[in-house]
Amino acid sequence: MAPKFGTSGLRGLVVELTPDLIGAHVAAFLRACPVGTGLFVGRDLRDSSPRIAGDVIAAARGAGVDVTDCGAVPTPALALAAMGAGAAAVMVTGSHIPADRNGLKFYTPGGEITKAHEAAILAALDATAPTGPKGALAQADPGPAFVARYVTALGAQALAGKRVGVWSHSAVGRDLLIDTLQSLGADVVEVARSDTFIPVDTEAVPEAVRAFLRDTAAAQGLDAIVSTDGDGDRPLVTDETGQVVPGDVLGQITAQLLGAEIAVTPVSSNTGIDTLGLRVIRTKIGSPFVIAGMERVPGTKVVGYEANGGFLLGFEAKVPTGPLPALMTRDSHLPIIAPLVAAGAGPLSARVAAEPARFTAADRLQEVPTEASAALVAALSTDAAAQAGFLAEFGDESLAGTDTTDGLRLTLASGRIVHLRPSGNAPELRFYAEAESPDAALALLGKGLETLRARLG
Repeated sequence: MAPKFGTSGLRGLVVELTPDLIGAHVAAFLRACPVGTGLFVGRDLRDSSPRIAGDVIAAARGAGVDVTDCGAVPTPALALAAMGAGAAAVMVTGSHIPADRNGLKFYTPGGEITKAHEAAILAALDATAPTGPKGALAQADPGPAFVARYVTALGAQALAGKRVGVWSHSAVGRDLLIDTLQSLGADVVEVARSDTFIPVDTEAVPEAVRAFLRDTAAAQGLDAIVSTDGDGDRPLVTDETGQVVPGDVLGQITAQLLGAEIAVTPVSSNTGIDTLGLRVIRTKIGSPFVIAGMERVPGTKVVGYEANGGFLLGFEAKVPTGPLPALMTRDSHLPIIAPLVAAGAGPLSARVAAEPARFTAADRLQEVPTEASAALVAALSTDAAAQAGFLAEFGDESLAGTDTTDGLRLTLASGRIVHLRPSGNAPELRFYAEAESPDAALALLGKGLETLRARLG
């Protein structure tokens, strides 16, 4: 795919992310957005990330900005360190997409860039690059402060008695996650560490991976298995049986543990949150939209989360042993730790079962041109006959409601939901399903993907 700038920053094929292209986007960001005391730079573990991080650092220093190189570090740890220093940040990562692609995520001193910042960066791309004295270069390790954040708030015995597996794969924050869990008292077992990059999408876990997690949980006698995506801002959690806990359920449990009063979440998150006594604000999919929703209710006990599990804390929460300060960027550690704490001495599966019986499942068709996805969604949105034919694939279902906030979301008479959405940053067609049980959601997902494949040829 040609490099594209949007909701997840800049993404594209590594061969097309040239020093000139990287330099132009970094310069535009520095011109268009607040920088504060300088720029913090981090990266994931892709083979291409050190080179691209070097290009980012060179462009920023060439623009006269002081740079702090944080090396290989998870995105939320980088953001926390930068915000604490009053600095901007750039994270070099392609998140969950394959290793032949990479990208940049941008942060102002206040947190993730907004949609307004995106527009300003695009408008500044063609401007002349600034010149001046070369910026200074320093190094920093944000990891210890990131671990301490959770230990201070929750206490060194928060996870005592828990035996937790960490699926390390190639996640950049794998060592910090192990350190955090051990510092909270957990007995940690590391599994399947990889020296080569593995793209892990926490919202679309394939059956082969699910089987591996179930087998590992049984073989190791674990209370849970936890992991993240490549840059560490989205969690993956299983219960003691190896069953994957959906990211939006992690978000619900975390919001309740923190005493939140308002939850901002995209339309792809399950509808169980609507029955828990919180005020719910629905948005388009993507953290900038969630952040914008949170910013509309300042000074409140507001949190944000996505169906992929990324969690944003918009207020200083009061938790067992100390305060947990706000962090306005997607975090994976909090929605991993909080459900384990909320489970107490019982199994995680019991705490999950206590949530409303609404479950989501999601996956995507890859290498689908964006224009083909958009055309299909448009046809199903406007052509009654096409929509009726699509619904017929799911059995004797009539339509109870339509939502076009982001893609096409159809609520069926049974209460089940099917949702189609062209990806905004990759040639993929996303499909989301919601039903009354995990098995029903997975079955609905499978049928939906089968139907879409047939329609796309």
